[in-house]
Amino acid sequence: MAPVKNIIFDLGGVLLNIDFKLTEEAFKQLGVTGFSDFYSKEAANHLFEKLETGDISNEEFYAEMQQYCRPGTGFSEIQAAWNAILVSFRKESVTYLSTLKERYDLYLLSNTNSIHHIKFSNFFREDFDYEFDSNFIKAYYSHEMHQRKPYVETYLYVLQNSGLDAASTLFIDDAGVNIEGAKKAGLQTHLLLPDERIEQLGL
Repeated sequence: MAPVKNIIFDLGGVLLNIDFKLTEEAFKQLGVTGFSDFYSKEAANHLFEKLETGDISNEEFYAEMQQYCRPGTGFSEIQAAWNAILVSFRKESVTYLSTLKERYDLYLLSNTNSIHHIKFSNFFREDFDYEFDSNFIKAYYSHEMHQRKPYVETYLYVLQNSGLDAASTLFIDDAGVNIEGAKKAGLQTHLLLPDERIEQLGL
């Protein structure tokens, strides 16, 4: 196995605490039943895939979600319910990135959407007083790339775009399906377990 020169991090469940149950409960309060059938850590239905690949606008997403909510539900209520998934950044893990930058080239690859991107960027700025993306040589977001994990083409795009050698690049994610996609692209991988933190990995 080649020595690691580059690390690509996932965001949610790795650097950012997220809670699917909070969003599920928030949508339940809006009348949505079976939200986990729409969206979970391991999968997303067509609507959420389109949102995460930037193939529909935020307004189109809100309008389609209104169909599953109680009558009269506004866009702002749907936005708040969707953002409920975002809990807090892992401060020790974020701080550890500065140590890792001394030894590795750091990148980010996240399945996200512009609604969440705006929200977590703002509260990172409030907590840390600098821009989140400056932790990385480049941050890749699915809604900007128009492609998402776990599709192998997504990883290959990142590798080619940043000129990275897959064999010397480590990918860290908390979802098994994303790890499998990364392996197919030739990356070294680590599945981060719920009780693990990146600062505990001995990198």
